[in-house]
Amino acid sequence: MKALILVGGFGTRLRPLTLSAPKPLVEFANKPMILHQIEALKAIGVTEVVLAINYQPELMLNFLKEFEKKLEIKITCSQETEPLGTAGPLALARDKLIDGSGKPFFVLNSDVISEYPLKEMIEFHKSHGGEASIMVTKVDEPSKYGVVVTEETTGKVEKFVEKPKIFVGNKINAGIYLLNPSVLDRIELRPTSIEKEVFPKIAAEKKLYAMLLPGFWMDIGQPKDYITGLRLYLDSLRKKSSPKLAKGSHILGNVLIDETAVIGDGCLIGPDVAIGPGCVIEPGVRLSCCTLMRGVRIKKHACISSSIIGWHSTVGRWARVENMTILGEDVHVGDEVYSNGGVVLPHKEIKSSILKPEIVM
Repeated sequence: MKALILVGGFGTRLRPLTLSAPKPLVEFANKPMILHQIEALKAIGVTEVVLAINYQPELMLNFLKEFEKKLEIKITCSQETEPLGTAGPLALARDKLIDGSGKPFFVLNSDVISEYPLKEMIEFHKSHGGEASIMVTKVDEPSKYGVVVTEETTGKVEKFVEKPKIFVGNKINAGIYLLNPSVLDRIELRPTSIEKEVFPKIAAEKKLYAMLLPGFWMDIGQPKDYITGLRLYLDSLRKKSSPKLAKGSHILGNVLIDETAVIGDGCLIGPDVAIGPGCVIEPGVRLSCCTLMRGVRIKKHACISSSIIGWHSTVGRWARVENMTILGEDVHVGDEVYSNGGVVLPHKEIKSSILKPEIVM
């Protein structure tokens, strides 16, 4: 089987992290976002992954070469010269996706993190005999999204309603699809939307079915959702009794710590924290609801919550970093400095407090 991952965009919502790495290579729970998806695809027998990409393809491919060997899966790129939306990239990659076997192929949005029930999706797709399957997830506020209206018993998609003012349902498109090769005949090589142009036509012919995604789902393309996604992801590890979760008297709730990280005495870590490779946490530090990327140093008695600390950054003694502060790569926060929602671009030194959310250029 084959799969296409829609990498697209410039990752502007996740700046300043994406100023240093393409968004799919930004770590989530201590491994690149895209690797979560590639590993899930590999696990159910996908042999080739095509990345639909228009930004920094060399960086991406060079990075993924080692995983290609490690995971024994073929990874190739299909590069757009102009943005082609969410359907155009499928037309562009047509020759890579069609192998004459007639087998369906997966399409995934690279921002989506979930438990990836791909095996169940294959069974679902076989059972209904339609042309395309999409994964849907239930949300609390459907008015913010495009809602997928389905027939309750069969999952047949009846229609799509964009940001409904009155309640029509609470299922939204989760960005994971399984498509027959014939779907490619419906897509022209031009900027076009799979959600707004292709799927409604298939639904009108009663050939589109939706499967409700079990477990958690999050689009982690912006910092607030990234932090929420980390909580959901770690919670799902807890439910599976994963040995990856840290244990100890200094750990509170669900915490992921790379084995190369060094933790000082008297720290309190958690809940919902990921600490990357080579991090140094000095004594007396308090961490909650945050991610520390590779090579970060947190000095004595600093306190960090609801924030993302970029690669090789340092946070000074008794500093306090909170309220969705995002530090880019190689940012150095001084001793006793307070950051309330500061978004700091790479290679900066912060010597005075950031009292209200703002971007530091």
